[in-house]
Amino acid sequence: QVQLVESGGGLVQAGGSLRLSCAASGSIFSINAMHWYRQAPGKQRELVAVITSGGNRNYADSVKGRFTISRDNAKNTVYLQMNSLKPEDTAVYYCNGVLRRSASDYFHNYWGQGTQVTVSS
Repeated sequence: QVQLVESGGGLVQAGGSLRLSCAASGSIFSINAMHWYRQAPGKQRELVAVITSGGNRNYADSVKGRFTISRDNAKNTVYLQMNSLKPEDTAVYYCNGVLRRSASDYFHNYWGQGTQVTVSS
């Protein structure tokens, strides 16, 4: 059993900051890429940021320069530091991890339950 649990969401004023965390637990052999997605009401889920096992990072254009993704491999945890938040960043943020549970396993996608981020104007 593998679980990804997000935390750190909440209500913040425009221009403020939040830090999201996502901890993976359970039977984990190795983790490849980890991602943050978000889904606003009435919109499709979109990729916000990704970090590979080697530490390479990519961001959606809409968050470049404001958000920073990082990971602690020893803790199987990925973070999303969000600065200069805007009302349009309001969404449910989901963590995704590509991982395998043993050396003989294939890599699979696992999702967290989501955490709400609301930015007021």
